[in-house]
Amino acid sequence: MKKVNLLILFLTVSSFVFSQSKTEQFFDEADALFGKYVTNCKIDYAAIKKNPETLNDLLAKAKDIKVDKSNAKTYQAFWINAYNIATIKGVINNYPLKKVIDVDGFFNKIKYDIAGKSITLNDIENVMLRAEFHEPRFHFVLVCAALSCPPIINKAYRPETLENQLQQQTVKALNNPEFVILKEKEVLFSKIMEWYDEDFTKNGQTLIQFTNKYRKVKISEDCKEGFYEYDWRLNAK
Repeated sequence: MKKVNLLILFLTVSSFVFSQSKTEQFFDEADALFGKYVTNCKIDYAAIKKNPETLNDLLAKAKDIKVDKSNAKTYQAFWINAYNIATIKGVINNYPLKKVIDVDGFFNKIKYDIAGKSITLNDIENVMLRAEFHEPRFHFVLVCAALSCPPIINKAYRPETLENQLQQQTVKALNNPEFVILKEKEVLFSKIMEWYDEDFTKNGQTLIQFTNKYRKVKISEDCKEGFYEYDWRLNAK
């Protein structure tokens, strides 16, 4: 009986170590992909289109990875990277392309095999992330391939750095005068903050109050809130 228990324990530990190794390899290879093809927050889609092997290999690895929400930082980092990588794949599949919204079902119909699931980009954002965690900063790291998206970084999101990365990208976006536009007594926010208003206005706070948590120069709460049009042109290098 003891031998059986030891064997079960050995197999369980081995499975965990193997799974952890695959996840770490995914983060490393995602880091290499972003490092190679992202420059100044723009993506070199043309270069990826010519040599798609790295992207395809990375998605093939993501297919069998298992992450559990109980390990929150690993789970979140994995799905953030998966969203950004799958978005790039969606662009490459239709490249050359001016706007992702020109592709029917880009966000809500086209599916990707990731972590044992057949899943859309909207599923990743709304089911795997937003439904599981109250974290409005997700919106500043999920990049939908448009110029009005928060900027994509040239690194992977990793469990050990995720908190700092979420904070940095949120601060960067909300202090960017092109992302939050001030006009005398009016402040214009990204459409992201209208589409996902409920994530930013928990407990009765206004968008201005949320934004001021991350602003160096605070916005007067007397300002009228509005939204500017989203620029869907591709964030291409």
